[in-house]
Amino acid sequence: MSDSMASLRRKIDSAGDLQSVVRTMKAVAASSVGQYEKSMLALVNYYRTVELGLAACLHRSETTPFVAAEKRKTEIGAIVFGSDQGLVGQFNDVVADYAIETLASLPGKPQVWVIGERVHERLVEAGLSVIAVFASPNTVQAITPLVGQIQMASEAHRENTDNGCVYIFHNRPRSGSLYEPTGQRLLPLDARWQSDLAKIPWPSENLPEILGDSDETLRKLIHEYLFISLFRACAESLASENASRLSAMQRAERNIDELLDDLHGAFHRLRQGSIDDELFDVVSGFEALSSP
Repeated sequence: MSDSMASLRRKIDSAGDLQSVVRTMKAVAASSVGQYEKSMLALVNYYRTVELGLAACLHRSETTPFVAAEKRKTEIGAIVFGSDQGLVGQFNDVVADYAIETLASLPGKPQVWVIGERVHERLVEAGLSVIAVFASPNTVQAITPLVGQIQMASEAHRENTDNGCVYIFHNRPRSGSLYEPTGQRLLPLDARWQSDLAKIPWPSENLPEILGDSDETLRKLIHEYLFISLFRACAESLASENASRLSAMQRAERNIDELLDDLHGAFHRLRQGSIDDELFDVVSGFEALSSP
């Protein structure tokens, strides 16, 4: 019986240690969700400013040199954001399945750039051609260097191949649930893209003017537009990843609390049973000694 009590005590100690680890990971995930959500909110105004700048440029021109260059290219490229770390539930499976299903409906065999080893494994299993794998950032500050690497790698690849359409796939936070998979076509910047931007109303009565070389201004704004699109996708993916991890840690914490309650209950019952047996032996011995 003492061995059973010792075994329960070890299990209680182990569960308590695991509970401390889970609470620490839960706090880290909650903190990470906050910083990525703040970065997403900070992008809103900047993204709007870039859109207005592009709209001002496109009000002056019906076409841009970028469209003509893109129309010659028909191959598909994709950028898929996942995670390097585990404890995120179905996070990587959800975005991988969404990307696989969407790309399967498009012509040609897509070539993929992947962020995160976990989603990389899932895409390779599906038979997709993965060009490069990038490590998933773990801070807001690390997103900018990653986006720069993706842009350089994809642009270098596009110069030597026929990749024209480029899609982005990632999970994004959603109210009422943890996240949902989403995708957008990043390139080409075609006539429809121009038309949508040109329809954006100017927020004041003063008409915008472009100082300096309008073509150079347009190029700079398009570069910022592509950068922000990738940055926002990465930030939303990281916010969703940590929200998923936070939810997993909350479930684990509840399970550990229930396990500890059961272990403590079993330990107390076993201890009380041991005490009852000892008292019974004492009473039995007393009665035996007291009998004539």
